Amino acid sequence: MIAGSKPVNLTPPASSGESTGRKKHLLDFQDWSVADIHALFDTTDVMAQVLERTIKRVPALQGFTVGTLFFENSTRTRLSFERAARAQSADVLSFAAGASSLSKGESMKDTLRTIDQMQSDVYVVRHVAAGVPYQLTKWTDASIINAGDGRRAHPTQALLDAYTFKKNFANFDHFEGKRLAIVGDVMHSRVARSNIELWTLLGGEVTLCGPATLLPRELEQFDKVTLTHNVYEAAEGAHAVMALRLQNERMTSGLLPSIAEYQERYQVTEKVMAEAHPDALVMHPGPMNRDVEIAGDLADSERSVIEKQVASGVPIRMAVLYTLLVGKK
Repeated sequence: MIAGSKPVNLTPPASSGESTGRKKHLLDFQDWSVADIHALFDTTDVMAQVLERTIKRVPALQGFTVGTLFFENSTRTRLSFERAARAQSADVLSFAAGASSLSKGESMKDTLRTIDQMQSDVYVVRHVAAGVPYQLTKWTDASIINAGDGRRAHPTQALLDAYTFKKNFANFDHFEGKRLAIVGDVMHSRVARSNIELWTLLGGEVTLCGPATLLPRELEQFDKVTLTHNVYEAAEGAHAVMALRLQNERMTSGLLPSIAEYQERYQVTEKVMAEAHPDALVMHPGPMNRDVEIAGDLADSERSVIEKQVASGVPIRMAVLYTLLVGKK
């Protein structure tokens, strides 16, 4: 053991409530209970201790192989999953669609079965089409982690967002009654959808705000979710305000009159945050366009936890990998 470092107990404390049993996949939160989420947060606390050590590695997943299958570009998510795997001594098998036989006409099913012969225990999958991670569960015995599928879901981003809130909101005690305001391009955001699912599962409330063309009315059907086109109304009393990037690469023409008008009506600023709870946190899932969806000075302010969200990504994803794989030992 390194001098001055403390041994880390990789057995997380028990959480209250009833777990739904050992997990094989993380596709969304449909079969995850509140107790499961809190147990994962407890494991994340332990993993965060690992990352504070002089040598930031433990043998928790030694002998396991993690395959990262990214059919869509990514920086933060891919790097943090690979960092999370290596911090637990797992082997990492990286796959990039552009340099694969998919570009030669091979089907995704045959590609996966070929990669499967290299004996990965879990695949981290990102794809532009919704539902692909679900489909892959039918073609492999390995665990599947959804790292983003179309507009549908991005569960580990929602987990790191909620964990960041939990660790940084003043005198945090529980999620019940806490309100998250999400402002911006909700229509194209899998992050928004996963945050809605997780935040309300944990007992919180969500207010969605954006232009009518970017705010799907069907999201209003979910319990504890409200919609508004007024950014000040959205922020009123909110415990966290999350700005979303305008996903221009996914948009068709006519969804926005102009960027200038969007900035005027929906940019999250200090003036907007004045309506929020006094201890409210400022959040952004990234990548961030300063002075478009969020004012640059606010992104750098003391109440901003944007960089802490990025930092939370590694221990959260360490905890997810550990939770899914330890049951196989």
